[in-house]
Amino acid sequence: MTKDVCTICRRIGQKLFLKGEKCISPKCPLIKRPYPPGIKGKRGKRRLSDYGKELFEKQKMRDFYGISERQFKTYVKNILKRRGKVEDTALELVKKLEKRLDNVVFRMGLASSRMEARQLVSHSHFLVNGKPVNIPSYQLKKGDVISFREQKKGKPFFKKISLTLKKTQPPSWLKVDREKIKGELVGEPSFKDSGVPAEIPSIFEFYSR
Repeated sequence: MTKDVCTICRRIGQKLFLKGEKCISPKCPLIKRPYPPGIKGKRGKRRLSDYGKELFEKQKMRDFYGISERQFKTYVKNILKRRGKVEDTALELVKKLEKRLDNVVFRMGLASSRMEARQLVSHSHFLVNGKPVNIPSYQLKKGDVISFREQKKGKPFFKKISLTLKKTQPPSWLKVDREKIKGELVGEPSFKDSGVPAEIPSIFEFYSR
């Protein structure tokens, strides 16, 4: 994600917590300027068409996880192809996104944002079941163990990671060992734990057009 992530939250009028601790501090741009970029004062919002609403929800969820349009579209289209075999398409999409390696690293508290988690994964800082994986979109499954590479623990940013880890409360489907700095998928992601800010049925409607 190359655009200024703070403008994303201002555009949709909702915090997506894309910049870690800054999002919960008084420095958050959404607190300082609680209106969309480029709009001054209290000018009302435009009424959206059905298509506009669907597009808005799609963008909101894609930005929440910080992935490209191509990747997001692939997730949705693959689920649509299996619609008759998937019990709950909305939950299936949440599971796919939540079980990405970069998201799990973030959920564990090993990064202050998904963007930072993606960078750390890309630079081979983590092991999955003892083997290095540098693909942010890597799909984890129940029983997988994620750990920090020993040779990376001497890096300057490791102290920051240790502090972030202590502050983070992982979701119920993740078991985290803060002493050994590793985590295990012990269940399946849920809507409650994900905190997804979008209306997912609208997203499937958008891609069904």
